[in-house]
Amino acid sequence: MVTTRPNPGASSAAPAAPATRAAAFIPTTSFSSAEEVKTVINHIRQEIGKVFVGHNELVDEMIAAILAGGHVLLEGVPGLGKTLLVRTIGRVLDLSFARIQFTPDLMPADILGTNVLSPVGSERVFHFQRGPLFAHVILADEINRATPKTQSALLEAMQELKVTVGGQSYELPQPFFVLATQNPIEMEGTYPLPEAQIDRFLFKLEVGLPDLDELRQIIERTTGAAVPEARPVIGAGKLLELQALVRQVPLAAHVRDFALRLVMATHPQRAEALPVVKNYVRFGASPRGAQALILAAKAWALMAGRFNVSHEDIQRLVLPALRHRLLLNFEAEAEMVTSEKVLAEIIAAVPREDGA
Repeated sequence: MVTTRPNPGASSAAPAAPATRAAAFIPTTSFSSAEEVKTVINHIRQEIGKVFVGHNELVDEMIAAILAGGHVLLEGVPGLGKTLLVRTIGRVLDLSFARIQFTPDLMPADILGTNVLSPVGSERVFHFQRGPLFAHVILADEINRATPKTQSALLEAMQELKVTVGGQSYELPQPFFVLATQNPIEMEGTYPLPEAQIDRFLFKLEVGLPDLDELRQIIERTTGAAVPEARPVIGAGKLLELQALVRQVPLAAHVRDFALRLVMATHPQRAEALPVVKNYVRFGASPRGAQALILAAKAWALMAGRFNVSHEDIQRLVLPALRHRLLLNFEAEAEMVTSEKVLAEIIAAVPREDGA
């Protein structure tokens, strides 16, 4: 399930909650108001925008995932700036950054680290040499070009925030994010990610092609003499506070239940499942999917300057939070039915209020 972090640490157009509800909530971090958080988020957006052109919704989804303490899988063909986006986010958040280039010959020890024999006085003893995984932001570049054995080396790190080598566990730095890129599975030299690993990503985001204006800006920024750079906005301590604040955002029971009904509607074995779910889905979203959806919605509300989660927040984040958690059957593949199409029908059919 989505890991609970230790307590340290495009906005939605949804309407604000009644003033009485907002006034009752008092944050326990150094951020005294939702507007103060919104100002920080806008600053982060601006700095990212100096380097990464366009894809504003994608950038907002990346920020929401980080505030929620989750990992992100970015999918798109080569050359769209996925690596640049992740590197820029690490710079803006002022976090330690490591890039791991996944290749078919990469081994788990190349990621986690290994025990090496070193002289100590007259003796030789083993000590643990940390791998590149011991950083705040991990860019797992082209993650699906490594073998499943190497891909699975990230499972414990992503879930437990630690690694085990030679029977000894080592804690990873806080905060910790795996921001992975992958090429579409149809491309040469790729291996499908195991379902257990895909489920550990809070979001799966798709990176599309830029439009003409965005492409023009990209060329102007990257082919001239001056290359733009982003400046740090916050550090690890403030980010941990923001993550703690996300978990404190109030969630009304009827909004929570709406999110849970959306998740339950992805299960084909339920009698009330929609025809599109029964016909094309093998397995629906797990409880981890419900956790991801609710945590992300809290982050999205906070980014919008609100201390309350709305139905619109939930609906907005269904696709990034659940699209990779639906396992479709052969009929779906044959008829070119995607998880996005299934989720769109679920969103349209599930009522906001129980029994509505």
